[in-house]
Amino acid sequence: MKYIVLDSSTKRLYLALVIENTVCYEKYIEGKNDHAKYIVSVLDEALKQNHLSSRDLDAVVIGYGPGSYTGVRMSVTVGKILATFSSIQLYAISTLTLMASGFKGICKVSIDARRGNAFSCVKNISTKEVLLADGLYSYTELEKYSVQTEVTEDNFKVDPIYCFENAEFVEEPRLFVPNYLRETEAERNAV
Repeated sequence: MKYIVLDSSTKRLYLALVIENTVCYEKYIEGKNDHAKYIVSVLDEALKQNHLSSRDLDAVVIGYGPGSYTGVRMSVTVGKILATFSSIQLYAISTLTLMASGFKGICKVSIDARRGNAFSCVKNISTKEVLLADGLYSYTELEKYSVQTEVTEDNFKVDPIYCFENAEFVEEPRLFVPNYLRETEAERNAV
């Protein structure tokens, strides 16, 4: 089984290539709202370094949000295009779960959503128990959850094999939509 794991929902672009349960390529790229500059070239680099084309892949796993509105759309779009035009399977996983997948035990995962809020969840990664579902929460509300591991955009670690094993199969890739968890600022301002 050969698959890509891809997420661009946070300020760090993440891409991994897994072949037969071995991580053959993995890259985190710190960005400044410029993942579009790198997403295709990093994918191309991963494939070329392993002498593959997109048609050699069996699947692509995408982080589908929440997170940066534009960032979420990039990884979802690339995943949908790969699935559709290379005839490979598409799987989706919460970006928050993806961010915590490299840790063990109970994790509080947060992506800054501005204005005193965060896209967040509290999950036991080892047992898959959800203590606080993915949502938009105030930082004040999140202080109630004291955990040993706090995962943010700055320190997340991805286990791409865990992501594949815990992702959901997308039956109809062209109809798949990201998980934004809130309206965009433009939508909020349009009255």
